[in-house]
Amino acid sequence: MLEKNVELNGKTIVVTGAAGFIGANLSMELLKSAQEVHIIGIDTMNDYYDVALKEFRIKQIQELEATMPCKFTFIKENIANKAVIEDIFASYKPQIVVNLAAQAGVRYSIENPDAYVESNLIGFYNILEACRHSYDRGEKGVEHFVYASSSSVYGSNKKIPYSTEDKVDNPVSLYAATKKSDELLAHAYAKLYGIPSTGLRFFTVYGPAGRPDMAYFGFTNKLVQKKTIQIFNYGHCKRDFTYIDDVVTGIKAVMQCAPLPNEEDVRYKIYNIGNNHPENLLDFVEILQEELKKAKVLPSDYDFEAYKEFVQMQPGDVEVTYADVSALEQDFGFKPATSLRDGLRKFAQWYKEFYHL
Repeated sequence: MLEKNVELNGKTIVVTGAAGFIGANLSMELLKSAQEVHIIGIDTMNDYYDVALKEFRIKQIQELEATMPCKFTFIKENIANKAVIEDIFASYKPQIVVNLAAQAGVRYSIENPDAYVESNLIGFYNILEACRHSYDRGEKGVEHFVYASSSSVYGSNKKIPYSTEDKVDNPVSLYAATKKSDELLAHAYAKLYGIPSTGLRFFTVYGPAGRPDMAYFGFTNKLVQKKTIQIFNYGHCKRDFTYIDDVVTGIKAVMQCAPLPNEEDVRYKIYNIGNNHPENLLDFVEILQEELKKAKVLPSDYDFEAYKEFVQMQPGDVEVTYADVSALEQDFGFKPATSLRDGLRKFAQWYKEFYHL
């Protein structure tokens, strides 16, 4: 296991994408588990999906903050605005930066590529530049830069499970290409300016208050409205579903261990964070509808079969995602382990409460 070399207690931590699914849950975990931490949460609050969900998450954080000795400062801004980001870093002088802000979604990148270039490339570059300039002011500078990559970088790789040692030069979506570009940019800045950087390739993150564009959430919305759900690739897909609490545990562990210089003298590392257990899409939808019935989101006699439609694979999608998490387990003694049924049960219970069903 790696020795902790970055103390969280008493630190100022920038979390971009703080109103997002992962960013909000990470912010709450840090408020609960670190002492005298000051979190600077940045989010543009765009309307890619229901803004009410983002407002709900921010409210959750603020309500928790009121009961804790730690501090959360929310800044509604776009990381693509370089002047604003520079000002935030100059004012708050963060020691740790977790960049989770990004335009997500594989299919949406085909419809609206500009959003991905703005957030995932320009915005990411602005955060890197702000980290670099943190060393120019005579301070210690950013001790660790942690950022979200994606399992999408593996593209249509045939070798499974996906390892961080695999070559990932064949993206099948613009989204994947931007995430791979982020990894390259982070490596260059780690090499040139000594910024300790760790990238995290997330695998299909799900859970309560998640993203409505994800299959489990979108399927639920449609089933409640008695609309047909489309099952892609005729059901012959597998996904490595990773529960949000496991993801947050992984991020927090990584934050405290900035990479030491590798064989090329670069303080740079990549990890997969996945459940290491891909689920067949048909099994997934079966478990989902069972848990929705148990939570009384759907009636017990709901005719699930009547609302299924099998369709072909969509552009940008891949057939299987499967994370090799041996490096995560070796370095941190941690491996995501929440079962899909347990995770979907918690989601179903939250959905019922949130939508007052």
